[in-house]
Amino acid sequence: MRGRVLIVAGSDSGGGAGIQADIKTVTALDGFAMTALTALTAQNTLGVFGVHPVPLAFIRQQIEVVMTDLGADVIKTGMFGDSAVIEAVCDALADFAPRVPLVLDPVMVAKGGHALLAADSVATLRRRLLPRAAVITPNLPEAEALSGMAITSVADMRIAARALLALGVPAVLLKGGHLAGETLVDVLATADGVEEFADPRIETRHTHGTGCTTASAVAAGLAQGLGLRDAVMRARTYVRAAIAAAPGYGAGHGPLNHAVTVDPERLG
Repeated sequence: MRGRVLIVAGSDSGGGAGIQADIKTVTALDGFAMTALTALTAQNTLGVFGVHPVPLAFIRQQIEVVMTDLGADVIKTGMFGDSAVIEAVCDALADFAPRVPLVLDPVMVAKGGHALLAADSVATLRRRLLPRAAVITPNLPEAEALSGMAITSVADMRIAARALLALGVPAVLLKGGHLAGETLVDVLATADGVEEFADPRIETRHTHGTGCTTASAVAAGLAQGLGLRDAVMRARTYVRAAIAAAPGYGAGHGPLNHAVTVDPERLG
């Protein structure tokens, strides 16, 4: 087990997304997962039925005690809920993890459509978190909210990724699962250029937690010393394998099989 990842995110009682998916993913890829919970949710494959915020002081305390004892090679963030949580997490990271790379998954809406970030908090996320991130992993709706542009094609994805780089983010992994078509394209943009990764779409309703899983897989790779491109390639391989092996649970958007085996050295 190598590579320490501190995950700052909300809980998913259904086990398919959130902290639960993050822990499973990092562990499956031979990393060591630690957590700072920002919220508890009551949810299953059909939707989110309740959200219970965690007190800000306790969010900070979780980050402090982990970082001052165990340490972390990478921080991965997910659900925040509102601006106050974003501010508290950013302040805690500045105090206890100022030089630890951050993988930012800008979680805004659950798979079933429930808002997980207040609309007026997007500006705070853009102002406080984007400059702190080493890489962000938005899906198309999240990228639209952050960039202010509509994204309806792969060409738009490339433009949006560059627009997000212009906001001060060193790297953007823009996930294209929301676009229609038989081929799914993700875009990785850095100062060195823009690269597309394309694979046949897996037709399934079992895609709950793919965003959390992808970001955590990238974080695990970076924590283990992989370069960004290699971490992204391994993450995509892992997520596709987890989708293909999904257990079929639930009546809605079902979970992935996070226990799927992927060779830790396999990058594509």
